[in-house]
Amino acid sequence: MKAEGKHSTHPDIVKRLKRADGHLRHVIGMIEGGDSCLDIARQLAAVESAVTAAKRVLIHDHIDHCIAHDNDSVLAEMKALTKLL
Repeated sequence: MKAEGKHSTHPDIVKRLKRADGHLRHVIGMIEGGDSCLDIARQLAAVESAVTAAKRVLIHDHIDHCIAHDNDSVLAEMKALTKLL
């Protein structure tokens, strides 16, 4: 694996995760406040979707910029990445 650093997508990923963090805190408040389970489940699905989107951007960025380009390393890293999808 190549050494990794900050990539151009990282600030966007941080924004997405901060937004998801705020949303998750709101969901916790909904649970504590006794909101309906259906409303809570919908909001949890939205949080999950936001985190999944951030993960997808991170993985695509990693594939584009970080994976060594010899066949053995690429295959091993792609196998490791697919476990995260």
